[in-house]
Amino acid sequence: MKVLRFADVIASGFADKKRVFIRADLNVPQDAAGAITEDTRIRASVPCIQMALAAGAAVMVTSHLGRPTEGAFKPADSLAPVAKRLAELLGRKVPLVANWVDGVEVAPGQIVMLENCRVNVGEKKNDEALAHKLAALCDIFVNDAFGTAHRAEGTTYGIAQFAPIACAGPLLAAELDAINQALAAPKRPLVAIVAGSKVSSKLTILQALAKNVDQLIVGGGIANTFMLAAGLGIGKSLAEPSLVGDAKAVIDAMKARGAEVPIPTDVVTAKTFSADAVATVKVATDVADDDLILDIGPETAAKLAAQLMQAGTIVWNGPVGVFEFAAFENGTKVIAQAIAASSAFSIAGGGDTLAAIAKYGIEKDVGYISTGGGAFLEVLEGKTLPAFEILQKRAAE
Repeated sequence: MKVLRFADVIASGFADKKRVFIRADLNVPQDAAGAITEDTRIRASVPCIQMALAAGAAVMVTSHLGRPTEGAFKPADSLAPVAKRLAELLGRKVPLVANWVDGVEVAPGQIVMLENCRVNVGEKKNDEALAHKLAALCDIFVNDAFGTAHRAEGTTYGIAQFAPIACAGPLLAAELDAINQALAAPKRPLVAIVAGSKVSSKLTILQALAKNVDQLIVGGGIANTFMLAAGLGIGKSLAEPSLVGDAKAVIDAMKARGAEVPIPTDVVTAKTFSADAVATVKVATDVADDDLILDIGPETAAKLAAQLMQAGTIVWNGPVGVFEFAAFENGTKVIAQAIAASSAFSIAGGGDTLAAIAKYGIEKDVGYISTGGGAFLEVLEGKTLPAFEILQKRAAE
């Protein structure tokens, strides 16, 4: 996928004294008082902003925050805490500008933050009149927000249609490269781990991956549905019996290609869903009617770890058990450590996956950690994301 990259625009010298509009993903978690509780996304946006400032550009940066109502700004919607944190990281003032759609004053070498873009009427529906106004604000539009790449909105798609130049920032470009390496041109064997509570929420992903991967590891509630499909009892565990036929179809699609969906041979069960529940390791055929399966067993974890060590590429989305509870974290821990130790190129994404990566301290050992939850899942489904699509179109002009 060919897109214009901001680094190349800067290398050409074109950004000097130009107006640069950066769409970042600064949608960070906040506490009840509005204080930022985790600033990874702000820190991740800094390289793009610094590139623009160092190139002599007049820099505007915006993002959405939360779920504001268009045309009805409230103090809780404000990017003020984000501007304050960004100023600390950059070591310079970052003025916050409200009501900016009809014009922004910013000089070369300066930066301003434009208030929450989702407050603008027409943003979510990608209104064309708004898109033209946004494009008129800049000479160069830079999309550096992979977390919103699956949405065709005013600041992610519309502005890219009409801005004189539309390009990908370093964060978006890195996502593009990692996705390409993992899915478009993977080193084999390609192993995907897809876990979570419901097959229904990830069925299309499982179906898409079944056509491409050499091994599809399922975990969590998804694995329970696959165990039902394999004729195993799961007690009172979370599952979706109505989707057993779909699970069988995924197993058959993999088998037809000489690939497989490994079904757990042992599991960790409990009688209640709680951190202090007694954990019992059982052979998969011995699950009682009142058992809850809360993790894969040590034998299954060891087998999967051995397979991950042989992989050429690993795609990871979702922990394989209730890793938040110490008694049921072994499966996820073993898999995380195997991914870290493997020589395979690994790409991981999704909120729970990132929490597991942080818990086991393997950040430096994962090839690429994706910053976008919904966008990452849509890529796994084989969808072309709107933000990539429009940048591709513009690059081909």
